[in-house]
Amino acid sequence: MTIRIPALLALEDGTTWPGYALGAIGERAGEVVFNTAMTGYQEVLTDPSYYGQIVVMTAPQIGNTGVNPDDEESQKPWLSGFVVRAASPRVSNYRATEALGDYLKRHDIVGITGLDTRALVRHIREQGAMRAVIASHDPNPERLVAAARQAPSMEGLDLVPHVTCAEPYHWSAGNPGEWGAGAIRESPVHESPLRFHVVAYDYGIKRNILRLLAEHGCRVTVVPATTTAAEVLALNPDGIFLSNGPGDPAAVTYAVDAVRELIGKKPLFGICLGHQILGLALGGTTYKLRFGHHGSNQPVRFSDTARVEISSHNHGFAVRADSLPAGVEITHINLNDQCVEGLRIADRKAFSVQYHPEAAPGPHDAAYLFGQFVDLMQE
Repeated sequence: MTIRIPALLALEDGTTWPGYALGAIGERAGEVVFNTAMTGYQEVLTDPSYYGQIVVMTAPQIGNTGVNPDDEESQKPWLSGFVVRAASPRVSNYRATEALGDYLKRHDIVGITGLDTRALVRHIREQGAMRAVIASHDPNPERLVAAARQAPSMEGLDLVPHVTCAEPYHWSAGNPGEWGAGAIRESPVHESPLRFHVVAYDYGIKRNILRLLAEHGCRVTVVPATTTAAEVLALNPDGIFLSNGPGDPAAVTYAVDAVRELIGKKPLFGICLGHQILGLALGGTTYKLRFGHHGSNQPVRFSDTARVEISSHNHGFAVRADSLPAGVEITHINLNDQCVEGLRIADRKAFSVQYHPEAAPGPHDAAYLFGQFVDLMQE
């Protein structure tokens, strides 16, 4: 008989959500957000952009497909906590090598199951994302609410140093696997026959971005977030990529300064935090969304074609549209709240999107953007 250990999620507004322990036993603080994806929970767990956040999955049952090495988007899970309605006790997938609960425990991730996630998500939608503590050790409500109120706010936090690489490395592996996310190969710097050389800033980069760049003929040199513009240009790349990542973009001042120097020097493509950093480098400002966009079913309209793309999102901040200077074109708009989802500076060969065209998880409606980046380098 399995013994269920009591656990508690406590929010800074004083509400508490009891359940049972999932994964590691312990206590973690973070910003509580919800993700609306029906599948892809392992990609969510290993997305560095979730650093410092407690993620609530809206799908009622999580874990039935287990976990496997091929679906990881980085070397480990980064989030502070994981919240699910029902954690599947059984794994039913031939690709699985481990159960979700065992995976969380092995990586020291504190989770909670058995609570009403539908009510919790409605609460977050009404009150906004807020600080929280998740605990399966001494889950005292008063103590945990007080701890949530003492946790740092996401606004003003530079979390990139926690997730960026320590030193440069090269990537040249595509997607040879059955599911388009197969053999992963990170290697030391080496010669490559691939056609284009891209320098990618690692603000918390996802592996599928690297795989897709490689599939489009790019040999990628991944560099730490603090790499200067002069150091990047010394590598003589054909293009520069700005990755996704966690935290408040306005706090990542060193990245904004570097990108400001790089605009117009080489073709430039940004995703997620990279999009926000580009917007700041162009003279715009950013603001915190009420509860953010997290999930693989967000509708975005592309102005060039008026086509609606269903896309994968994970961000809590956005670029303020009316702060952008003349010459910066807004190319993509979120149809749920009309926030900026894409920018373009055509005469300087730079563009970006707020959402995730590499999916992982999510649809592939926006995969064309990697081709557009290659076209700019080819020109």
